[in-house]
Amino acid sequence: MKQALRDLAALVARVGVGGIFFANGWTKLEDGLKATGAKFLAQGAPAPGAWATVTMLTELIGGALLIAGLAVSITGLILFAEALGVFVVAPPLNPISLNELILLGAASLLLAVVGAGRVSVDHMVVIRRRESEAANEFAADTEADRVIASLRDPDTSPASDTSPAPEAKPQDEPADTAATEDTAPRPRPRAKSGETSRTEGPAPVPGDTLVAGRKKPPARTRRPPSD
Repeated sequence: MKQALRDLAALVARVGVGGIFFANGWTKLEDGLKATGAKFLAQGAPAPGAWATVTMLTELIGGALLIAGLAVSITGLILFAEALGVFVVAPPLNPISLNELILLGAASLLLAVVGAGRVSVDHMVVIRRRESEAANEFAADTEADRVIASLRDPDTSPASDTSPAPEAKPQDEPADTAATEDTAPRPRPRAKSGETSRTEGPAPVPGDTLVAGRKKPPARTRRPPSD
């Protein structure tokens, strides 16, 4: 509520001050530069033609900008400088009196400091552009933070990459060679006649004793002691 009242007060002040400046400049334009210069000359101002031209353009353009609310900070300072210059160089010209000139200068300076409010071209164009630039900077900072976070944690994929990885095709299983092997028992081949195994020893003689599949050697006889 307070902000709305401030915006309304700024609008009324801009329209009032800007309207007075614009009307004064329009009066000088209707009178003509020569007549306005003659008035400045009668008031003792140096270079009356230049003063007439500068004051007329400043009041016309500055008053229109104040009413629209465009570049109010700069426009207010320029109008204040113009009012101060007229006050110092020459007494005020009709229809503006000395008190009105001081009031207009102070109001212009106040608008330059306070601003135009939200009901103005400054807010609708310039401020919106600044807000858009701030939003772009915030988005850039967010993107930079996301990239830094992804570099710190390389296992985490970026949020934009949401497509699932293609499934790998199953490779062909190796053939079961064990199932094709022939495991049927087969008889051992018999040795040919006349051939003996290398590992087999001589055939046992009747009367020999076999120990664990081997022939026991004959017992040794002790020799009789000699007399």
